[in-house]
Amino acid sequence: MDIRLIPGAVPSQIERDALDALIGPPASDWQGNGRANAFEEIVSESGHDARSQRRLLLPALHAMQNTVGYLTPGGINYVCQRLSVPPADAYGVASFYALFALEERPPIVAHVCDDIACRLRGGRELCAELERRIGPAGTSTSDGSATWLPSPCLGLCEHAPAALIQRAGAGVTDSSHAGVTIDEVLGALSASAPTVTARNVNDVAGSVPQALDAGSGDLRLLRRAGRVDPTSIDAYRASGGFEALREAFRIGPHGVIRETQASRLLGRGGAAFPAGRKLEDVARAPVRPHYIVCNADESEPGTFKDRVLMEVDPFAIVEGMTIAGYAAGCERGYLYIRGEYPLATRMLTNAIDSARQRGFLGENIMGERVEFDIELRVGAGAYICGEETALFESIEGKRGEPRNKPPFPTMVGLFGKPTLVNNVETLVNLQQIVLEGGEAFASSGTEGSTGPKLFCLSGAVRRPGIYEVTFGATLRELIELAGGLPEGRALQAVLLGGAAGTFVTEADLDVPLTFEGTRAIGASLGSGVIMVFDDTVDMVDIVLRIASFFRDESCGQCVPCRVGTVRQEEALHRLANGRALGSASDDIRRIDDLALVMRDASICGLGHTAANAVQSAIRTLHIFDDRNTQ
Repeated sequence: MDIRLIPGAVPSQIERDALDALIGPPASDWQGNGRANAFEEIVSESGHDARSQRRLLLPALHAMQNTVGYLTPGGINYVCQRLSVPPADAYGVASFYALFALEERPPIVAHVCDDIACRLRGGRELCAELERRIGPAGTSTSDGSATWLPSPCLGLCEHAPAALIQRAGAGVTDSSHAGVTIDEVLGALSASAPTVTARNVNDVAGSVPQALDAGSGDLRLLRRAGRVDPTSIDAYRASGGFEALREAFRIGPHGVIRETQASRLLGRGGAAFPAGRKLEDVARAPVRPHYIVCNADESEPGTFKDRVLMEVDPFAIVEGMTIAGYAAGCERGYLYIRGEYPLATRMLTNAIDSARQRGFLGENIMGERVEFDIELRVGAGAYICGEETALFESIEGKRGEPRNKPPFPTMVGLFGKPTLVNNVETLVNLQQIVLEGGEAFASSGTEGSTGPKLFCLSGAVRRPGIYEVTFGATLRELIELAGGLPEGRALQAVLLGGAAGTFVTEADLDVPLTFEGTRAIGASLGSGVIMVFDDTVDMVDIVLRIASFFRDESCGQCVPCRVGTVRQEEALHRLANGRALGSASDDIRRIDDLALVMRDASICGLGHTAANAVQSAIRTLHIFDDRNTQ
């Protein structure tokens, strides 16, 4: 491929070294000796080899940015030369992701969350104080070493307010900081600040409230949290780890599929698709190879359950992926984790490497002549990549824009091959299903919602965190398990399902938290978010933040979503400021019309759900009634 590079842009040695460490040294018949045009001597790959390198574009861009803190023209040139990717394509991909920077900036960046959960705990005030002390977002500190930016949800809602610190340079890593104060953020921006996360593994376990059936303690998904060292494969095995994989090999792929179907397990990512049907569809697909993708791009505001599982029980994700991959006839899996989860990324990297070294991944797993391996892929700040086909595009080294469906991923997925996609919580359930049998799993919960479920409690509750219950517990019971509201506070609303979910009120507190129960009241479980708002919260501000979130996160590929999310936010601002076009009820009708168009005509679920919370707030909470909506 004839690659026309950016004229005059030459990579630094540190950028070359970073990319070479990732993908290996370049093929060249000249070894250096000081020539100024050595970069031009690199021999590019071509044909099929070049196309196969495109999948490395996302990790290559990460490697480049990690050197100096932004993507330099020379660094992008080197990536394009090595991977045979045109610079226009590389820039198109890099500009798609919020965590990549294409213009020079300091090597330390604090991303401070101002999304809905953090707003309830001082996130907006924290950003205002940073603006007062440092300057507007993007302003460098006095020594030029750091800057700050507001951020959408960082998945640390139970520890709000939160910040993600990006640090460039050899031997340093990004870090999450939770429950932060202004002084702690300023300290993290110091060039001499420690580069490890402020929340170590032991701290995480202590922050996870756990309950099942109102406190019986019979935990399944969280049974290892705080009890088993998540960095040790030996500790995992001593706690029963990899026994489910051994049993899966005993009963065979058809046995795993049979038990999963008998369990009636529905996907835990929000769509609630039968997991057994997906397994069977991919297993039967005649085209080879088959792939499995674990969707750990958990970006729904208010959601953090998958992050906790990855941090406290990473080997369980590896085992669950291997069981599913074995059943579906996959030889390779990709685990796509959001870039805002540095601790979970380190935990999974260790788990995958340890499993491979000990014979639980790779060739001839456990001596069973089964071949399966996992590649970790780190995202770069794009909510839309939680949509399964956008995730495929991202792994393939393209912009994370959703594909039209059909064809569906089980037939035409990653790299155009049959692909099984499940989220973290879904895959972890497979261990219990294989060990105890599908019928035993289905015997708990309800007819339409079987097994255990993780819920993310945040906002105005005394003990925010992850709660494990059997399907059927009520919303009231979950809030009580989380300690209820602070003393003297009254309930104003509960957001079910995250920003793409629905607001409910006290009248709905006794609804069973099942797929069928929430559907009956016009809501959905979504990703398991239960965010509680007391009577001190300005719900107009919350709804405006949700609208701005969807406007920012729309990938822009399809007109209904690209335009609709902007027009929705504009109408809400007019209503909030008492400047409706016509009467307030006219703008509310416009929002309803926009919602209808986005649901009917958008390519993916972002557009389909972008108006859910907005409409429910208007109809259920009556947030604009005092602005003459009648």
